[in-house]
Amino acid sequence: MSLHTLHPERVDETRMQAYSTFGPLLVHALAQKLARCQGIRELDKLEQSLLRLIEETDVAAPEAEAMKEFAVELVVSTLRNVREHPDAKHDLEEIDERRTEGRSENPDTLEEQLQSGLEDSFPASDPPAVVSTAITGGAKDIVGTDEVLRRKKEARRRQPAT
Repeated sequence: MSLHTLHPERVDETRMQAYSTFGPLLVHALAQKLARCQGIRELDKLEQSLLRLIEETDVAAPEAEAMKEFAVELVVSTLRNVREHPDAKHDLEEIDERRTEGRSENPDTLEEQLQSGLEDSFPASDPPAVVSTAITGGAKDIVGTDEVLRRKKEARRRQPAT
C-alpha cells in the first residue's frame, strides 16, 4: 500500500510508525558512517549534542518526560552499538601527552639529535670482560678471550712433538 492509496485517517498513524521504525535505523547508519570516517571522539561529541537537544526540546505532550527518556535511551544504546562495531575508527592516542618537553618538531634538528646520540653511544657495546670465579676445580676455558687463546698456545708448545 503506497501513500497515495492510504486512507486519510491512517496517514498520521502510518507516519508515526514510519518515524519510529526508520528513525533509529537512520540514526544508527549515520552514526556508523561518522564513526568510520571521523572516529570515536566525534561520536562522543555527537552524543553530547543529541542529548542536549533532547533535554532542551520543549515537547507539548502529556508523556513528554517519558518520551525524552526513551529518546535518550535510543541515542545512548545506538551509539554504544556503533562504538563497539569493528568498522569504527578508534582515535589514536594523544601524542602531545607523550612528547618529551622541549623536543623539537623540526626534522633537521631531530636528525642532528639522532646523529649526536649515535656518536655518543659508539661503540654500541663494550667487549666482554674476562671474569674469574672462585669455584674450585681448576680454571675454566672461556672461549673467545685473548687469555684462553694464549693459554692454549702455551700448552701446545709444552707438549712434546709426536
